[in-house]
Amino acid sequence: ATSDYKHLGKGYEEFSEITPELITGKNENIIQPRITKSQSAQNERVKDMAEVFTPSWICNRQNNLIDAQWFKKNDVFNIETDKSWKTLPDKIDFSQSKKTWKKYVDARRMEITCGEAPYLVSRYDTVTGEKIPFNNRIGLLDRKLRVVNENTNTKAEWFYWAKRAFQSVYGYEYQGDNLLLARENLLYSFIEYYRARFDLMPDIEKLKQIALIISWNIWQMDG
Repeated sequence: ATSDYKHLGKGYEEFSEITPELITGKNENIIQPRITKSQSAQNERVKDMAEVFTPSWICNRQNNLIDAQWFKKNDVFNIETDKSWKTLPDKIDFSQSKKTWKKYVDARRMEITCGEAPYLVSRYDTVTGEKIPFNNRIGLLDRKLRVVNENTNTKAEWFYWAKRAFQSVYGYEYQGDNLLLARENLLYSFIEYYRARFDLMPDIEKLKQIALIISWNIWQMDG
């Protein structure tokens, strides 16, 4: 769903399917985040596909509006500053919301025309390419996983609610390279949160379960 790769030959045309062999092995670096593309390529995607990526501070501001509605108060996860934010370190308080943390994890969220999914997981700023520290992330799924971290005790309980968090977020994107990056960003986020909590890599069966959810919930569609 993009002609950016047609110069690479057969299999890379606009209407070709992305298959593993086209983007792994010697081809592993073919699909890269938007920030690594040339300015002319970025401009073409803006013109042809209306592709405009949003700075993380704006994603945060809009995600905060969603949480302000849900919690009926402002400044739940962070305090906004000039084109940035300050993360609040204390455990998220649900006592005043009349809803439980489990309700928050299960609340459905969707990022339309999601690009690389910066509203869901904020591993890096999609405009500048700057990495965002683990404890300073602002995505809708990031927030759910923070709540899971703060309210679960065992590995089994953590995984159960982390999986529920992934089941509750959705996104769609037209261009295949962006869609792949969005899916990768969600899967890598799971790995990063798991490692941060348990200081080890999740096993392949857990990864397969999360990947299956992502493959259904982050899908290809023309917005």
